[in-house]
Amino acid sequence: MSFYRRYIQPLFFTRRFYTAFAVIIAGFIVSFNWEWMYRIMLLILFFFIALILLDYVVLFLRANILKAERKSADRFSNGDHNKVQILLKNGYSFRTDVRVLDEIPVQFQQRDFLLHTSMAGGEEKELEYTLRPVERGEYQFNDINVFVRSPLCLLVRRIKVEQPQMVRVLPSYLALRQFELLAYSNNLSEAGSRKIRKIGHSLEFEQIKEYVTGDDIRSINWKATARKGGQLMVNNFTDERSQQVYCIIDKGRVMKMPFEGMTLLDYAINATLILSRVALIRQDRAGLITFSEQIGQVLPADRKASQMGNILETLYNQQTKFLESDFEKLYALVRTRITQRSLIVLFTNFESLSGLQRQLPYIRSIARNHLVLVVFFENTELQQLTEQPANDIESLYIRTIAEKFVYEKRLIVKELQQHGIFTILSTPQNLTVDTVNKYLELKARQAI
Repeated sequence: MSFYRRYIQPLFFTRRFYTAFAVIIAGFIVSFNWEWMYRIMLLILFFFIALILLDYVVLFLRANILKAERKSADRFSNGDHNKVQILLKNGYSFRTDVRVLDEIPVQFQQRDFLLHTSMAGGEEKELEYTLRPVERGEYQFNDINVFVRSPLCLLVRRIKVEQPQMVRVLPSYLALRQFELLAYSNNLSEAGSRKIRKIGHSLEFEQIKEYVTGDDIRSINWKATARKGGQLMVNNFTDERSQQVYCIIDKGRVMKMPFEGMTLLDYAINATLILSRVALIRQDRAGLITFSEQIGQVLPADRKASQMGNILETLYNQQTKFLESDFEKLYALVRTRITQRSLIVLFTNFESLSGLQRQLPYIRSIARNHLVLVVFFENTELQQLTEQPANDIESLYIRTIAEKFVYEKRLIVKELQQHGIFTILSTPQNLTVDTVNKYLELKARQAI
């Protein structure tokens, strides 16, 4: 059995082999009535068999002649392109044609995945490809199959490298790193965030310093000025810190809607991850609540070093459910667990005005004690329907209905704003930037 697995099972034939074999068979058929031609075809057949044996010996004489190794991170970023490397080392003394079939996780459904390259004798080469997961969870890699041809290109040897590997697909931490660096450098505008002009003074005192040209004369500290013998001194204020920012994620059926392979829940999770990190960098305390028909995970707002890791692990396994979310239970939880005035960022979705009106009393009740920002999604497919020309009655009806739903989204925004509730109506791809923009705007206006 070991002989079969080592010398027979890895053997495959190329297209050149079948073409040459078919030509030889045709030659024997044609030479049926000519003895001299029959003898020539016998010589050709023996020569062909000798080439096959030579090719077989060259390919199978040594074991483990070509080495392959997969290198990838132990976790992937959901919705992003993640790099995977295949390291190859050719132990043959001649140039080989190499095809690599990596057994990637079944979630990607790539049945035609194949890498092709050519390697000189003794050469080492690095192949690279990218994978874009659209679901969070555990992904299992299996074996690496390397198919090698000799210069004769009659036979193919399959070298199977057992390298099982499990990777975890987490919320988009690649985008998190980008926003983290921009937040540290106060250069979030490069990612699309706007600079907001600050209004008024912050309430948190920082220090007393000497007056320089350009300082606000309303901040002059006259007592400190008198002690300094006439040198003007001003109070210096800084942004208020340690404010609570809670991201509340709706996991009900309204968040099951797909967009570019990912659900609305995945986009909300990615935006929550980045907003929480920006809030922590800005010295605020970040917290997290998930809910559907029941209350899910509750992570109290904190600013400790491990808070970001706790948020990432909490968001890792969140899944949507098919029941309608219970906003009454959410209100009861917020009332009892969040006692300090906080910024509540509610990620949900409303497709109709009647759907909002069922939940509006509970959102208004939360807004009495907290600053509420409702984030919901624009239906981009309906928007595309409204932009298509109407060439017949059916397309006119479809366009009219689509425009009605798009208009109803705007009515939802106005309805929330009338009750003093901040809103964001965003497309899924712009959700993160729009949410961070709104947070920075509220911070600059000292609305929290």
